[in-house]
Amino acid sequence: MKVIVVKNASELGKQAFDLLAKAVDEGAKTLGLATGSSPVELYQEMVASQLDFSQMTSVNLDEYVGLSPENPQSYHYFMNQHLFQYKPFKRSYLPDGQAKDIQAECSRYNQILADNPVDLQVLGIRQNGHIAFNEPGTPFDSVTHEVALTESTIKANARFFDSIDEVPKSAICMGIANIMAAKEIILLAKGESKAKAIKAMVEGPVTTDVPASVLQKHPNVTVIADQAAASLLK
Repeated sequence: MKVIVVKNASELGKQAFDLLAKAVDEGAKTLGLATGSSPVELYQEMVASQLDFSQMTSVNLDEYVGLSPENPQSYHYFMNQHLFQYKPFKRSYLPDGQAKDIQAECSRYNQILADNPVDLQVLGIRQNGHIAFNEPGTPFDSVTHEVALTESTIKANARFFDSIDEVPKSAICMGIANIMAAKEIILLAKGESKAKAIKAMVEGPVTTDVPASVLQKHPNVTVIADQAAASLLK
């Protein structure tokens, strides 16, 4: 696990873009993408670049159950706003949060991932050490599944909604085994609130109590953290 510490979010985006551009230059066909605040600066760099993604595939980590793609809080909407409207891919896959049969949708998404092996996966991390919506306790061999969001995650997401009652209570999410199948992983972290999670992920034991700690077992992971997020590392 390689750790790069940067001064600020802008530098984080540039460092992440350099790795992504290198992967594309070396023939990457499928990018695994994330939502939330962590990858925003990376997407800004992608939009501003000369890179052409029109012959590539993207697969996203997760989507809220119950939200339509047109809902401003859906991850479909987020990806379109921050990236896809400016840099379209040949194919872009996200879980269908409105699927009538959630288990069938999870199976469909697992097949999409099998058909489109991820060359480079972008991740963020939450304060409790979860990756995507894989909360503490998620088995390392998990594949795409419906996740009941924890109270802390619902509270963390409430700032994006008019009230906490509007926050979805579950999501469809790639499993940890799906994430670990990527050839290369970049994990992005900003802010002091992520410092404990970064320390536990990088320096702590590999445990389902800190889902991100499993990345210690991956052969090609780069953690890019600003100084605040990396402040507890030895």
